[in-house]
Amino acid sequence: MSSQAEEAAEQTADTVEAPISSSSTETDPTSGTIITVTVGATVPTGFEHTAAEEVKEKIGVDARVSKDRGRIYFPITTDKLFQVHLLRSVDNLFVVVAEYDHYQFKESKEETLNELQELASKLPWTNALEVWRLNRTLKKKKGHRKAGNATRAKSIAEPSEVPSAAEIEQHELPQVTSPDDDDAKAEVTPDSETRQQDLEDAAPEVKLIKFRVTCNRAGDKHSFSSNEAARDFGGAVQEFFQWKADMTKFDIEVLLNIHNDEVVIGIALTEESLHRRNISHFGPTTLRSTLCYGMLRLCKPQESDIILDPMCGTGAIPLEGAIEFSESFYIAGDNNDMAVNRTVNNICHIQKRRADKDSPSALPIDTVQWDLSNLPIRTSSVDIIITDMPFGKRMGSRKKNWDLYPSCLREMARVCRPGSGKAVLLTQDKKCFAKAISRMGGLWRKLHTVWVNVGGLHAGVYLLKRTGAVFGQTSEDVHESRGRGDAQKDERDDKELC
Repeated sequence: MSSQAEEAAEQTADTVEAPISSSSTETDPTSGTIITVTVGATVPTGFEHTAAEEVKEKIGVDARVSKDRGRIYFPITTDKLFQVHLLRSVDNLFVVVAEYDHYQFKESKEETLNELQELASKLPWTNALEVWRLNRTLKKKKGHRKAGNATRAKSIAEPSEVPSAAEIEQHELPQVTSPDDDDAKAEVTPDSETRQQDLEDAAPEVKLIKFRVTCNRAGDKHSFSSNEAARDFGGAVQEFFQWKADMTKFDIEVLLNIHNDEVVIGIALTEESLHRRNISHFGPTTLRSTLCYGMLRLCKPQESDIILDPMCGTGAIPLEGAIEFSESFYIAGDNNDMAVNRTVNNICHIQKRRADKDSPSALPIDTVQWDLSNLPIRTSSVDIIITDMPFGKRMGSRKKNWDLYPSCLREMARVCRPGSGKAVLLTQDKKCFAKAISRMGGLWRKLHTVWVNVGGLHAGVYLLKRTGAVFGQTSEDVHESRGRGDAQKDERDDKELC
């Protein structure tokens, strides 16, 4: 950073709380300077603690769950930065520039926005920009490993083309962008190939750094909108760094996250959400891969377990399991031939991708088309059942669920091992599911519920344990057909569960 920028970073406004330190620097005799920074990650709402557990297992550090649901924070050193990209439970990653636990916003909009503008020149950008540069180098190396020998020679020189943190400050950057909806984030997927080409074309000259600012705001006591905050803060960032604003072909995305009085400024480390990693053929209700991972961790798959998804849709759950928990075997099925075809295509896509990387392409997964109420599977032969049940919104209907759910749970109980079997079921139709479970009391016992947000819908992930009752010897084994009058009476009498 320039001396002017360093002096500005040391200044603090009287009315603004000093930011929590998010980085430090030390020197390693062998590898040079090592920076310790705080990395933030967005995760599926409800699975924050699951993501924190994964961080502890794979990186060996403790993660802090944010007051703002759906985010965690953890420290990482730059020599281990590549490890953050091994996490399966996170959607997006960013390096923290500064964070304020209790930011004192001004009462008037004009004063608040002026203060945000002043804040841009006072932030400690240096370490975060260096991490952004290192992360960009990592992604370049990863991309070149995928390419053939022809591009490998070119890759030797290219990492040096990534500007250093000091050089970044001499270039031009972004304008700000933000969603029109104050509580939502506007997602723009950058054309990474075009952006890469832009940088390569500019290689002989001074590189032009492009940026944008994205504001995510939650809370009803702010005098400003997300768009206004992003616009004014982004304008100040542009003036401070002399970067060029670009909403789609940006190199750097600056994040301004505001949750009530908590403010976090960061720089994005991922260009697009990691939840799309496995799926190439999408269906109307495809689950995020990160949510699938959270559901799988909930049931703790063990070696040689038989895991069944009887309503697999596009195969998102069994695919995530076959990749991450590969010592189990997965059976994916659906009654819809289009869904089965999508699953097969997604499996083939992953196998081809693995073969291109010279990795073993075989996956422990099989696909079948079947009738959910009459599965072609032996009684008591499945260890875990995990599936996304119809919500009755985009797929199926609430009315049909009153017959479908009990029938489902009964057939699942038949194929699941008594005493040890488990089921992890996702549904938003809480009323119907609660009624079905109450009728299956002799076969299933509810252990735990995780409340999640799925496409703006408040849904539940239910962990069930198969009781020791032998199928065929309980009153729940007999399917009692329910008349329309009974179904309507249940819908009137039952209160919706939260």
